[in-house]
Amino acid sequence: MSYLSIEQVRKSFGKTTVLEDVSLGVERGEMVAIFGPSGTGKTVLLRLISGVFGPDAGDVLIGGHSVIARGPEERDVGMAFQNFALYPHLPAFENIASPLRARGLAGAEIERRVRATAELLKIDHVLHHLPRELSNGQKQRTALGRALVREPKVLLLDDPLRNVDAKLRYEMRVELPRLLKRFESTVLYVTQDYKEAMALGERVAVLNQGRFQQVDRPAAIYTRPGRVEIARLFGDPTINLYPCRPAAEADGLAIELFGSRLVLPRAAGETAGRPCLIGLRPEDVQIQLEPAPGAIPVELDAVTPLNVRTVLFLRAADRSEILATCSESVGARFGRGHRQVFMRLDLAKALLFDQASGQHLPAAA
Repeated sequence: MSYLSIEQVRKSFGKTTVLEDVSLGVERGEMVAIFGPSGTGKTVLLRLISGVFGPDAGDVLIGGHSVIARGPEERDVGMAFQNFALYPHLPAFENIASPLRARGLAGAEIERRVRATAELLKIDHVLHHLPRELSNGQKQRTALGRALVREPKVLLLDDPLRNVDAKLRYEMRVELPRLLKRFESTVLYVTQDYKEAMALGERVAVLNQGRFQQVDRPAAIYTRPGRVEIARLFGDPTINLYPCRPAAEADGLAIELFGSRLVLPRAAGETAGRPCLIGLRPEDVQIQLEPAPGAIPVELDAVTPLNVRTVLFLRAADRSEILATCSESVGARFGRGHRQVFMRLDLAKALLFDQASGQHLPAAA
């Protein structure tokens, strides 16, 4: 049995069902990122685990024991919020110490734990400051310290990096996993940022439409999304999707797309003749200036540099719109004006989804 088990949990508020038959197992010491769009119940799920809310149905087990009948203070669960939720009249030291004082620990033990935690979080020099005197990064670390100082067996982090600047967010993506390993907590990390989910989670649990639609390693979520909705959520710019009806050919599955006949290097299986959506990641669309065998002529409508990547907006002969990405150095070769270029597709990485259900159609064995 997993150390933290969420078993068929359901939660509604009035006539609105937020969570429906939600189940997840998290191993001891594992960090799982819960990712999904706003309003899908991520925070509600954390509050159910912590005991702030009770479920309408289902169970939550920690260490093999149900905690549904226990209050929040009895569950040995720490939680940090995206809005910091610090006591404004208390210095950072007392904010971090507050859960220890509530448990009645001796003053010397409180002093030892708070200072040790603050040193790990690199905020030991601001422990005497009030929250209004702290930077957002220091506030975030203070809130995290308050959750960690109890040394909880389960730690719930509700989008804790959302309100900090980009530089600190990047630094904490690197530091946080190392830090949490030292506390040996079992961690659920909620985020609306797919990059953050993939960077921090040993596994990613995609919560959408009130259910976990896929739970897997980050690379598998990206390369083998279980549903078309998941494929759309991961990637910037988003995946290119087009309707098609594959036909079985001797050398693979043939589709008509972009005014061309393309052959996917995969066995037909049950996919032939079935209405599908084909998904092409922008990074799997390569653009060149000169024609070559297998390259498809397309119109280059726009070139948009984005940091170290460039996004190319293309239009095919059948007027389909295509997004491609390349490095800025390659993108600079195309200029900014409208022109014809040539597109090569990495069809080995193409994804097929059932058009009606959105279910991923894996390659036939």
